[in-house]
Amino acid sequence: MQDDPGVNTPPPEGSGGRHDAQVATARGVQIAIGAYLIWGLLTIYWKQLSAFDAIELIAWRVISAALILAITVSTRGNWANLRTAFRDPGVVRRLLFAALLLAANWGSYIWAVTHDRVIETALGYFIAPLATMAIGVLILHERATTAQRTAFGLAAIAVVILTASYGRPPWVALVIGATWSTYGLLKRQISLGPVESLAGELFVLLIPAMGIVAVFSTRANSVAQSADAREWLFVLGTGVVTAVPLLLFAAAAKSIPFTLLGPLNLLVPIINFGLGWALYDEPMPTDRLIGFAFVWIALLVVIWDRIGHARRRSPMMPARQGAPDPS
Repeated sequence: MQDDPGVNTPPPEGSGGRHDAQVATARGVQIAIGAYLIWGLLTIYWKQLSAFDAIELIAWRVISAALILAITVSTRGNWANLRTAFRDPGVVRRLLFAALLLAANWGSYIWAVTHDRVIETALGYFIAPLATMAIGVLILHERATTAQRTAFGLAAIAVVILTASYGRPPWVALVIGATWSTYGLLKRQISLGPVESLAGELFVLLIPAMGIVAVFSTRANSVAQSADAREWLFVLGTGVVTAVPLLLFAAAAKSIPFTLLGPLNLLVPIINFGLGWALYDEPMPTDRLIGFAFVWIALLVVIWDRIGHARRRSPMMPARQGAPDPS
């Protein structure tokens, strides 16, 4: 039964704060979904540039994105943070390693998209959360739960099945999963926000990227030599499509707990899987589908375990806010 709207009754203590938190979380979910949709649909974007070499495309992406991030850092007034970071050899070293992992992740993803292996990129990003947990157990010496051990076993079975299905190990997926999870580990060790961190990584890669573009520009099938006006728009737009979802994610991560943001991340490989299967007609024989099913079951086991863990913690303490940097 609602109160009479004509009676000026104050709300119960704390109800306004809870309502504001719920509104912020709902808004954060919407922003996060927007970021993940963009990341998922980037497959269609990169398909428009299939005529060009993946290494050259990565170089153009670095140059274009570095320009966008430089503008963003200027707008946010965060150059001082970057200057301080670049004076620290340890931070520079971590930025360099993170940049190399990012370039490897981008390169394997774009190569796969432009070579009709979109479904394998989806597998890579399905594997990435499991690889992140493996890093936690093997490198950070975290204690594996029963659910995690079950998920690792299911993932191993999936790789065996998929290796038999493809006639080779699904190396693109394994590289994507390994580089993304290791990149996430390094990002946690860099004392910069997600935007400034990515900017630093791109600035580290900028001179090599310019050199790659210069070398490729002498070739007949390069962007500089053969791209038409439409393709040039896509090439130059790679900076925007890199920066926009990152900024959306950074905004969303301020109001969404890990337990919610993590499962939402699965939108990206789900979209890629759907695009590869339904839009690009990539083969999906029964044995390959079974291999994917083992990965999906592994993820469901982990998600169910994490949700249960969060529910057990919730009466005692609030859910942790924030999320790992995306990029």
